[in-house]
Amino acid sequence: MAAGVSSTHLAQRFKELIGVTPKRLARTYRYAATVFAIHPAGPIDWGELAGGAGYFDQAHFGHESRAFTGLRPTQYVEVRRRFLREQPGHVLDGRPLPAD
Repeated sequence: MAAGVSSTHLAQRFKELIGVTPKRLARTYRYAATVFAIHPAGPIDWGELAGGAGYFDQAHFGHESRAFTGLRPTQYVEVRRRFLREQPGHVLDGRPLPAD
C-alpha cells in the first residue's frame, strides 16, 4: 500500500496499459526464456530444465507449455526439429518457433 492504492488496483491499471496482468506477463517471460534455453538438436533433461527455470516440477512446465502452445514440450521440440530439418540455415535456427 506504499503507493496509496491496492495491489488489485495496480494490477487492473497494469492490464489497462499493457494488455495483460502482471502475473500473465511474468508467466509469458518465464516460458519464453525456458523455451530459448532448449537446444533442439541435443538431449533434453526436462526435470532439470523445468527446475532451472523456476517451475515447481516437470509437470508444471508441461501444463504451461500446453497453455501457451497447445502442445506437450516433447511435441513442441519435435515441431522445432522438423522445421530445422526442412529449413536448414534459417535465420530462426536455434531459436524457438511457434507451434504449427
